[in-house]
Amino acid sequence: MLPPRTPQRNPRDDGRMLIVHVFVHVLPETVAAFIDATRANAAASVQEPGIARFDVVQELDDPTRFVLVEAYRTEEASAAHKETAHYATWRDTVAEMMAEPRRAVKYRDIAYPD
Repeated sequence: MLPPRTPQRNPRDDGRMLIVHVFVHVLPETVAAFIDATRANAAASVQEPGIARFDVVQELDDPTRFVLVEAYRTEEASAAHKETAHYATWRDTVAEMMAEPRRAVKYRDIAYPD
């Protein structure tokens, strides 16, 4: 049996984190620029106290597709992230790189390292 989570990360009185997977598909000619902008955003994001992890992965079979795996300690941390200067810079920088709109799916952790 898994140990209970600590309450200070509690988004809905259950002690679990909010995990967001953001599915991104960029134009082929923008892959390198997208990676550069996203690395900068990820590096700044993990400095936020409400973010436990911010991973960026690239699909092997289609290098124009990425998933951002964002682990927030609270739902408020997710909202606060979207108010940061580094997020606004990333959002504006990558907007024209998108081959289709980004899609986010929200999860709750079951067993996730903090």
